Amino acid sequence: MTDLKKRINYTVVCVNEFAEKHHISSKSAFDYLYRYKGIEFLKEFYDIEHTLSFDDAVDDLTRICRRNGGDIDAFVSRQQHGHKNN
Repeated sequence: MTDLKKRINYTVVCVNEFAEKHHISSKSAFDYLYRYKGIEFLKEFYDIEHTLSFDDAVDDLTRICRRNGGDIDAFVSRQQHGHKNN
């Protein structure tokens, strides 16, 4: 498997794990992570992050996104109440 495929697969798993932890859809998780720079973080720090557990990676993503203005609790609440606009 090429390095690019490994990185893509890792990102997909992280998005899905993030979605599961926060009880949102994978698409909502991706949208949130993209908007608040979680995806960028995974791309930049893949070499380190992929050596951690997925729980640790999800915790890191949550922290990074919060630092970039992403209130995950408010986001989840909006998703659960049918408000798709972030």
